[in-house]
Amino acid sequence: MKTGLLFPGQGAQSVGMGVSLCQRSSLAASLYSEASDILEFDLLELCANGPAERLNRTEFCQPALFVHSFAELKQLEQDRPQLWENVVAVAGLSLGEYTAVAAAGGVSFADGVRLVKARGQAMQSAADAVSSGMSSVVGMPTDELQKVCEQASDDSHFVKIANLLCPGNIAISGHIQALERAERLAEDAGALKVIRLQVAGAFHTDIMAPAVGTLQQAIDAIQLAPTHVPVFSNVDASAHSNPDQFRSLLSRQVVAPVLWEESLRSMMAFGVEQFIEIGSGRVLAGTLKRIDRKFACENVGN
Repeated sequence: MKTGLLFPGQGAQSVGMGVSLCQRSSLAASLYSEASDILEFDLLELCANGPAERLNRTEFCQPALFVHSFAELKQLEQDRPQLWENVVAVAGLSLGEYTAVAAAGGVSFADGVRLVKARGQAMQSAADAVSSGMSSVVGMPTDELQKVCEQASDDSHFVKIANLLCPGNIAISGHIQALERAERLAEDAGALKVIRLQVAGAFHTDIMAPAVGTLQQAIDAIQLAPTHVPVFSNVDASAHSNPDQFRSLLSRQVVAPVLWEESLRSMMAFGVEQFIEIGSGRVLAGTLKRIDRKFACENVGN
């Protein structure tokens, strides 16, 4: 069956991830060691022992998630030599899109680690400069939530739709003052749940704009190659394999809304018949169920 690979993003991390993999796989252990040299800290030790407060910081969890998913993929390739005979497309949620590009051969593992290190540091710095955040809103139509965001925003502070994950599950992002207003308005308007997300700041909005230039420099400094299967981008939910397109998409992605539901629907229309989620957590399998229950999703890496 035609298969799509999915890679998780920030929020999927947990203390202990990757430890059992490295215990049984010398290949994975070598990738963690290589990454640690680039990152200049012991990545496996951080993943094994935390503390969670440190692992959850954007600058640490982004490389941790990238390396874990990539190492799980490489081990899966060893376990299933025919894997890529069936894989026709890949995608990743936010940070996971970098893993997807690397998985499809668009960037080397080492350069991928360098990119997510730069991305995590730049986004953490942008988040530290402004009091901002994100919330998940469950059980509210997109058009109604858009009106809530507009009502909660003013000339100085805004909140916007940032992640369109699946029907009835949307993340909003913005200045704390506007975010708090939007949370109250969404609850008053009948949202089933409003949950403040444990992230550093307002990802996928213009609050992250200071990170774009730094990230673009890092992207321009490394070699990108055509991918051997298309990557469905968060930015436009379309298939891409051209390295010049990735140079633009990967930097735009930090300020653009994540079109996750649309990306999965595009992969289905492209011919994907089943999915494999590779890495920590089961968030992406959960979104897939809400989009179309007919599609099976195997989890590798939990």
